[in-house]
Amino acid sequence: MPMSQSTFTILLGGELRLTERLRAAVSGSRFIAADGGMRHAAALGVTPEVWVGDFDSTPGDLADAFSSVARKPYPAAKAATDGEIAVSEAIARGANRLILAGALAGERSDHALQHLLYAVSLAESGLDVLLTSGSEEAVPLIPGSVTLDLPQNSLFSVAAFSELHGLSLENARYPLTDFHLPFGSSRTISNVAEGSVRFSLQSGRAVVLARPYDLSGV
Repeated sequence: MPMSQSTFTILLGGELRLTERLRAAVSGSRFIAADGGMRHAAALGVTPEVWVGDFDSTPGDLADAFSSVARKPYPAAKAATDGEIAVSEAIARGANRLILAGALAGERSDHALQHLLYAVSLAESGLDVLLTSGSEEAVPLIPGSVTLDLPQNSLFSVAAFSELHGLSLENARYPLTDFHLPFGSSRTISNVAEGSVRFSLQSGRAVVLARPYDLSGV
């Protein structure tokens, strides 16, 4: 089913594996490229509507291949990452759902961590956010509930950015009900999905990191 045109995929500079779940996730969305993340556009067979960044990680052949795409250049000495600038552009264009593709892997672990933290902030402002590398996916977990459609026996973890209260996991090998997770605890790392998993939280900030193609939980 085609997505609403208020869904934007932000092409970021991390690794991106072209999986069936990735293609399904971005199908029908609008695209914005952040600097070197444009390299994923050719693999996906899409043309972003705008290309933002300082272009310090954009090779000449990539610039030539997408010379028709409108650019919004920013100086290297800027107060935000190229990814954050791209997200701001998407919000300005009416986004209410964001897919951050290439957000979870690559050479810069500082960028990957910042993407996770930023996603939680975006969720708290009311946006629906998915981060993906194709083989791994993440969604913010804030007070409320969210359901992830995961394959049977695939791995997932809840990584907390604060103390968590009222954490519940349903349809998991190791379910939890109204659980208190101290900050820094590894209790919620490496769980196994029994199919679609429902996550509920009363207070705190976290992300769910899922590996839908990792069935080592069999």
